[in-house]
Amino acid sequence: MTVVSNTSPITNLAAIGQVSILRQMYRTLYIPEAVYRELREGEHRGDHPPFLETADWIQVRPVPSEALQSLAPYRLDRGEAEAIALAHHIQADLLLMDERIGRRCARERNLRVVGVLGTLVAAKQRGIIAAVHTFAGAASASGGVLCKRSATG
Repeated sequence: MTVVSNTSPITNLAAIGQVSILRQMYRTLYIPEAVYRELREGEHRGDHPPFLETADWIQVRPVPSEALQSLAPYRLDRGEAEAIALAHHIQADLLLMDERIGRRCARERNLRVVGVLGTLVAAKQRGIIAAVHTFAGAASASGGVLCKRSATG
């Protein structure tokens, strides 16, 4: 399964020390360069523990500039726009994204989208975690943004 991620699903789990759930669920995550920069900035600010140096399962991929042009009207931040463009460009099976506007834009491009809450629900179904509410509560308490819509796309 080819999975591309925006920043927030990764940082929400990293902030509570559970970024390994993403590895267990998806084996490899592809992220665009803008998401990598946002993750590094978050590490430097102390938003979440450092993990990128040892996360060989997170692969950074460039996004062709022409793939970004059609996203300009949406006023997405750079990470969101690059994640959508990368997912579309490599024909990803899944895009991890929590932001409402980005999710709408991705669905308009026929991308399958799931948020961190949806990932936690799937992790529970696969027996990776025992309960969703434990992790969802911790992510919300750490400043993460979770909503019911993250579970279903």
